Amino acid sequence: MALIQPPIQGNSSACANEIIQLSSTIRCFSRSAVQQHISSPACFRHVTSVSVTPTTCSTKIPNERIGKMSPGLISTRHRVDPKKELSRILRTDAAVKGIERKANSEKYNTLWPKAVLEALDEAISENRWQSALKIFNLLRKQHWYEPRCKTYTKLLKVLGNCKQPEQASLLFEVMLSEGLKPTIDVYTSLIAVYGKSGLLDKAFATLEYMKSVSDCKPDVFTFTVLISCCCKLGRFDLVKRILLEMSYLGVRCSTVTYNTIIDGYGKAGMFEEMENVLADMIEDGDSHPDVFTFNSIIGSYGNGGNTRKMESWYNRFQLMGVQPDITTFNILILSFGKAGMFKKMSSVMDFMEKRFFSLTTVTYNIVIETFGKAGRIEKMDETFRKMKYQGVKPNSITYCSLVNAYSKAGLVVKIDSVLRQIVNSDVVLDTPFFNCIINAYGQAGDLATMKELYLQMEERKCKPDKITFATMIKTYAAHGIFDAVQELEKQMIST
Repeated sequence: MALIQPPIQGNSSACANEIIQLSSTIRCFSRSAVQQHISSPACFRHVTSVSVTPTTCSTKIPNERIGKMSPGLISTRHRVDPKKELSRILRTDAAVKGIERKANSEKYNTLWPKAVLEALDEAISENRWQSALKIFNLLRKQHWYEPRCKTYTKLLKVLGNCKQPEQASLLFEVMLSEGLKPTIDVYTSLIAVYGKSGLLDKAFATLEYMKSVSDCKPDVFTFTVLISCCCKLGRFDLVKRILLEMSYLGVRCSTVTYNTIIDGYGKAGMFEEMENVLADMIEDGDSHPDVFTFNSIIGSYGNGGNTRKMESWYNRFQLMGVQPDITTFNILILSFGKAGMFKKMSSVMDFMEKRFFSLTTVTYNIVIETFGKAGRIEKMDETFRKMKYQGVKPNSITYCSLVNAYSKAGLVVKIDSVLRQIVNSDVVLDTPFFNCIINAYGQAGDLATMKELYLQMEERKCKPDKITFATMIKTYAAHGIFDAVQELEKQMIST
């Protein structure tokens, strides 16, 4: 059943226009820069759509006399009662949470703009595409609603993340029916949806159509998004085709474009092609290698087990004036750890501390997992103690690595200790952690604790997945408890 409904004719009035202006002031959407590169936290010029995090637009303060300031630079003119402020926040949160419930009704068309827009942003940020489309349908019923391309771009982004090309096509049709003229961002987001879903024919067809639109020609970002999709699908033949087309149209590659191709070749183990693209990048003159290029190159060699080449390129990039960041050091630590080069791994950590690079949760997780997989429990425990002593907060990945290591070593008592630590902390647990610890107790033959943890998943709002069911079914079957196996199979089918 389609989640997008036909366009609705709304009322327009002076009051409605004022509300529209107010809602646009409350929520400004912008085409944002991508925060991470494909291989690691990296600079991908733009996401396949606009940012899902709304930004607050600034407004000018009227020219009036500001109240007298206290010595602490806190205004004494408008003191906010903490209880009233908390009450306001709770009312706002309740209004936002109630929007999704109202989205299933036909009678709500005069809702508070801020609550509807925040509910939509929340659904998009959490990649809940079905909820996002329901709320969007509710948004279109409001008398103050005004169609905006940027809203459609945001929705296309979440549909791309969730690989929903059919819904994206339907949403695009609704957009056209509302009389909106698609922008470059809209087309680029649509291309990304098709590309991420493996529908490269449709992605290229959309690109061809863009060329026929006079004021909507594909730019370097559009081509980079398509290149990224091709790299992830291993279609490097199409990457070459795109580069030739860019050259024909006079669209020059950006640093992000080169980084995308370098990362794609590196992940595919095509090291010669990767270095050739880097050479082209340097010869280009306009696009210079940056720390993301640096991390992609050394990460590719490190992941491939070629630590010698990794170290060589580490030195060469520094000679080029490109300095490492925390991600660079994490890559080195991970690569040395996988190769069993624990002394070099420790030397990188010592170097980081001398250069005032703070070891992050990710850094400690890498080291803990490395020692755990190697069976070096004492070193793993020592690292975990240091992590807590330094004030670095463990997360579910940290505890998952500990549980896996203890389970492998047959140290069930230590797993109990991990559980006690989690109970006394505010760590946010997820389904992978429960899968890990359920498997650990299952292998230890403690079926009662395994079942209890399975029931606790619901309390923690963690939904069991295929791995959860497969682990428990295998354990119960090994112990000959076939009634439990059949019950779990029924639950798996129903979910």
